[in-house]
Amino acid sequence: MPQQPLEHLAGTIERVTFHSADSGFCVLRVNVKGQREPVTVVGTLPNPSAGEWLDAQGRWVIDNQHGQQFKAEILRTTHPDTIEGIEKYLGSGLIKGIGPEFAKRMVSTFGREVFEIIEKTPERLREVAGIGKLRQAKILGAWKESQAVRKIMVFLHSHGVGTSRAFRIYKTYGDDAIEKVQENPYRLAQDIWGIGFKSADQIAARLGIGKQSDLRARAGVAFVLQELTNDGHCAFPHAGLIKKAITVLEIPESIIESAIQHELEAERIVERPGTGDDKLIYLAALDVAEHRLAENLIALSKGAHPCPAIDVPRAMTWVESQVGLKLAPAQKDAVELAMKSKVMVITGGPGVGKTSLVNAILKIFKAKKLDVVLCAPTGRAAKRMSETSGMEAKTIHRLLEFDPSSGGFKHNADDPLEGDVFIIDETSMVDLPLANQVVRAIPTQAALILVGDVDQLPSVGPGCVLRDIIESGVIPVCRLTEVFRQAAQSAIISNAHRINRGLMPEFPNRKEETPSSDFYFFEAEEPEKAVETVLKLIQTSIPSKFGKRPAEIQVLTPMQRGDLGARNLNQVLQTALNPVGPAVQRFGWTFRAGDRVMQTVNDYEKDVFNGDIGVIASLDEEAKELSVNYDGRDVVYDFQELDELVLSYAVTIHKSQGSEYPVVVVPIHTQHYMLLQRNLLYTAITRGRKLVVLVGTRKALAMAVKRVDSRRRVTSLRERLVAATGTSEKVLKLPTFWDHGASKVAEDPPGYGESARTE
Repeated sequence: MPQQPLEHLAGTIERVTFHSADSGFCVLRVNVKGQREPVTVVGTLPNPSAGEWLDAQGRWVIDNQHGQQFKAEILRTTHPDTIEGIEKYLGSGLIKGIGPEFAKRMVSTFGREVFEIIEKTPERLREVAGIGKLRQAKILGAWKESQAVRKIMVFLHSHGVGTSRAFRIYKTYGDDAIEKVQENPYRLAQDIWGIGFKSADQIAARLGIGKQSDLRARAGVAFVLQELTNDGHCAFPHAGLIKKAITVLEIPESIIESAIQHELEAERIVERPGTGDDKLIYLAALDVAEHRLAENLIALSKGAHPCPAIDVPRAMTWVESQVGLKLAPAQKDAVELAMKSKVMVITGGPGVGKTSLVNAILKIFKAKKLDVVLCAPTGRAAKRMSETSGMEAKTIHRLLEFDPSSGGFKHNADDPLEGDVFIIDETSMVDLPLANQVVRAIPTQAALILVGDVDQLPSVGPGCVLRDIIESGVIPVCRLTEVFRQAAQSAIISNAHRINRGLMPEFPNRKEETPSSDFYFFEAEEPEKAVETVLKLIQTSIPSKFGKRPAEIQVLTPMQRGDLGARNLNQVLQTALNPVGPAVQRFGWTFRAGDRVMQTVNDYEKDVFNGDIGVIASLDEEAKELSVNYDGRDVVYDFQELDELVLSYAVTIHKSQGSEYPVVVVPIHTQHYMLLQRNLLYTAITRGRKLVVLVGTRKALAMAVKRVDSRRRVTSLRERLVAATGTSEKVLKLPTFWDHGASKVAEDPPGYGESARTE
């Protein structure tokens, strides 16, 4: 049966019932001449606003649920030309600084000429009561931006992609956006966060760039390498890279090989020795970072220690009196090592006295008038470091100070930090690029102490820095293994060490009236039942039995997808804990004041970083902005920037690294079988300070305990550290305290207190 020709419909948008910023799909109510009631129009538009004139081509359909509607294949909008339409359009919130009241005043003053006034003689806006110089500038800027973004959105939409990233494209490229995209659409994947190779590839295809073109192959090789760094690799074997690129790009090996050679000659990628004849291929920036980190660590380790010579036995006696406890033998060895080694590592699991050890070292350094700098990779880790040490600790990013004018950090090798001793906590989660940045900014005369638990998950970003440093054998390492008896009384700590040894955790009898443990397991075979259990625990069980508010409880889950993934759990928990109030829908999420949210990318201009958790403090519909409070500091987001945020009632275990919470609830189910492994479970339960509750199946728990991830990240830092010493790895001997055996319980030193419980 032949397709009926498209019908035409035109009218004024009365209301935007629904609009997806990701896909552009919208449901509109449109006032059409000759129709008594507004007509429902569905289709795709970049950014529709009430009051706009709509031109549509499509067909009338009967929807089983919503009745008659006009399903548009082509939609176009223009500025309205009626007084009523203009007022509605200006007051819709599309333009910052203009709400319904100012829209009414502007239309009353200028009538139909208001758009021309804004574009050609914006100074006349001050004729409107309440509009001064600042508001005029704000309106003009927002108007220009909205028109430019609209133009870009239409262009992108016409080339088969969604509209959610147009705001970022405009911010990055300005008025040259369309020209630059047409010249090389693949640059979007490199320049703009949130636009990947696949989206850029769609645009390229619409622009006539062939599937086997050199431009696509070169961009594709970089994309595949970048995807591998997202899996934690710093490089990848040449043969493996080609194999993966063939799968992703679906083009012949010869074209990919040619693209690799071109990128090598352009020095955007680098080839280094690998295993056997197979070379390793690096993105150039990671190759430089790994090389510099190795060279700078070895250079930093040389020379005189900034701490003057001391009487070690007397210093031990003095520091024990200062911290109020007797140091264990391994801790004393570590204190002595810290007085002599310019670079060293302190590692160990929970309850082994890392915090007490660091505080003892700090006491001696401060007594010797040394300037000690404390830092950690996340805001929460830095805050905890401040609380346990009594000294200021900063995030590494804030310590280095981002410089917007240069796009880099203020402090580097040319402008080093000031300090005599630098202590970095939670080093296991520091990736290669950040480790390189901070080490190169440390002055050569200073000492460096790296503290972290090497058995936790490695960093989210590329590299395995802490493990590589330890395994290189060229940096002194103190591994604390003795769990003090008081700490061992905590089931969280004792079970963490059991899991680390490949043993199943032990659980108490839950039938007891009074809670007697800090570690529990609730069995739930079906994912739906597990979700119900998690919700009940947070809403009623934990608050009533342990006195902990839902705000003190964090859900940690292995993955994003599935019933027990972070995304679904966030929606379930938001509905239960914060269901009503003013809201904004963007990028698949609904955000409300009071919601717990997480930053998902480093935003140096806002001074917020990947993994930072805050609470939405307010929403401003007129300004199209919301404010998030991060530990007492408010940060403002334009609604178009909300793809930087996700709800965080539940977060992945990877994202929880460096953080601690009063209570954690961990779904552990065979639904997550792909990710179940020992260090994942170990990391999850060591995030809980007072209470850990597992929900799921014993089969999944056993899988996680037994499975040790055998896949090793591809890095060369270990080898580069050895090479930087100029000494053969086999003959290199440095003082290293290392125990690969099982952790054991030791007597508490006199005065051993609560600090070890929270390590």
